[in-house]
Amino acid sequence: MRGLYLVIAAACILIIGYRLYGTFLASKVLAINPAIPTPAHQHEDGHDFVPTNRWVTFGHHFAAIAAAGPLVGPVLAAQFGYLPGALWILIGGVLGGAVHDLVVLFASVRHDGESLAQIAKKEIGPVTGVAASIAVLFVLLITMAGLSIVIVNALKHNPWGTFTVSMTIPIAIFIGIYMRFLRPGKLAEASVIGVGLILLAVALGPVIKSSGLAPFFDYSDKVIELALPIYAFFAAALPVWFLLAPRDYLSSYLKIGTIGALALGIIFVNPILQMPAVTQFVNGGGPVIAGKVWPFVFITIACGAISGFHSTIAAGTTPKMLDSEKDIQIVGFGGMLIESFVAMMALIAATVLPVGDYFAINSAPAVFATLGMHVDKLPMLSQLIGEDVAGRPGGAVSLAVGMSYVFSSVPGLKGLLAYWYQFAIMFEAVFILTAVDAGTRASRYVVQDMIGVVIPKFKQITWTPGAIISAGLVSVTWGYMLYGGDISTVWPLFGVSNQLLASLAMVVGTTLILKNTGRISYALTTFIPFVFLFITTLDASYFNVTKVYIPKAMWTNVFISVLLAVLCLLIVFDAARKWAKIIQDKKGMAAKRIEHEKIVSDLAAK
Repeated sequence: MRGLYLVIAAACILIIGYRLYGTFLASKVLAINPAIPTPAHQHEDGHDFVPTNRWVTFGHHFAAIAAAGPLVGPVLAAQFGYLPGALWILIGGVLGGAVHDLVVLFASVRHDGESLAQIAKKEIGPVTGVAASIAVLFVLLITMAGLSIVIVNALKHNPWGTFTVSMTIPIAIFIGIYMRFLRPGKLAEASVIGVGLILLAVALGPVIKSSGLAPFFDYSDKVIELALPIYAFFAAALPVWFLLAPRDYLSSYLKIGTIGALALGIIFVNPILQMPAVTQFVNGGGPVIAGKVWPFVFITIACGAISGFHSTIAAGTTPKMLDSEKDIQIVGFGGMLIESFVAMMALIAATVLPVGDYFAINSAPAVFATLGMHVDKLPMLSQLIGEDVAGRPGGAVSLAVGMSYVFSSVPGLKGLLAYWYQFAIMFEAVFILTAVDAGTRASRYVVQDMIGVVIPKFKQITWTPGAIISAGLVSVTWGYMLYGGDISTVWPLFGVSNQLLASLAMVVGTTLILKNTGRISYALTTFIPFVFLFITTLDASYFNVTKVYIPKAMWTNVFISVLLAVLCLLIVFDAARKWAKIIQDKKGMAAKRIEHEKIVSDLAAK
């Protein structure tokens, strides 16, 4: 099969999904109303609540949600063949992930920009609120540590990547000051300057690598593990306009631009997908993922299809920046669908590699030797890249090799294979770092809410001491997990905990839609994805605990997995009681239905 077919199919399905299903949800189910002031206007403080241009908000949101998931997940899931991953990305993205992000963002906007846990408390009850707070915080900390491990592996002893990624920080600060004080409202002007500076940093990367400045950007893994939480602390504590928003916005150009270039490269080269539609590993026993295609393809591909981490952004930083409710669809639903397109490009980049080469990269040499496969172009690619890429599991390296393979297949660019490989590695690090800083800020909000129960002053997220203390606690905690852990202890928890959080968000969304519309049919838009994802994730968690964690004596993983499962079961039970009570109130349901239909009709008339 040709990669071009998947590009065209993905683009058509995602565009149609946005135009039809996204519009239906926004106008009919949620009744988005631009006349209602957003929290950014109601609580504007110049620090956390800042009305922001819709494209800057979109850039921040997309950059924050699009972390390792849409890049690494599809690459790892390619073990099962290209078909399972492609179907889950498209179906899950439109019917699951985009719905999840849209509904959570809407809910937070209508609840003064509050976190998912606070929304759960108000919509379902105090028991769910407490359980959700604990679950969200655990998931966030695991996510920050897990994502950071990928950055560490990409940047250690890599002066090119480290220089380019580091330069995005002062560039973002300059653009933040430029847009707020020097040239307010001049978004296009600031964008041209900011993107130009970032492209300059990218172009200077190989120069720095081969110059006398290289040692200043050549760091060990331990140094990077210390630097990441320090950076995240400042990004979480400083005003959102100063560093976080402009950096994410400018990074989105690099992200979307690179993926767009990859799509054009695939269209131009039209490579053949070497990986079969379905492999023998769908029944389990694979060298990359031990489990079967169900449930593990749905756990491995998280951010590209549906991800609970998105709810921490959609109910964290984004609603505090949203200028108008009319922006909810493009930011929430649209941002997720673009991420699904990113995931599809990553899947194609991985599957254009010869099958033996793919497994040689993503398996330990001893394991690959037992598969009975042979490498094809890998020795040549390793020589052109300048380093041995065999036996580099985790997905990041095989994605970089696949991307560089596509780019170098364009006539005249074959000699730049090493450049494209290093560029892809740097691109992945930038992609992930924006999620780390936004996730740390979202964690800060959760911690402030929790401490606020004892010390009410902490609930004021603009209170500087509370912001600094909470940001410090969060950064130190996940920094400790990062410094003391590795990919085998942290990353396995990420997929399951992420999807459990997505299930929790869908529970809250179902409750909100049922209460607001009085229609069971509308509530099914979140309830059906919740049921599928919840059952799938619990099955994967049971497999991990019984087949992986306990045999390897990974007791911390066992504890966290069981705790999250119990918390989510408690939330589901509490929500089910709430749903039953709402549905049994026939008069209340009928009144809500009439009221909602009138709102929808009035908005349509306008």
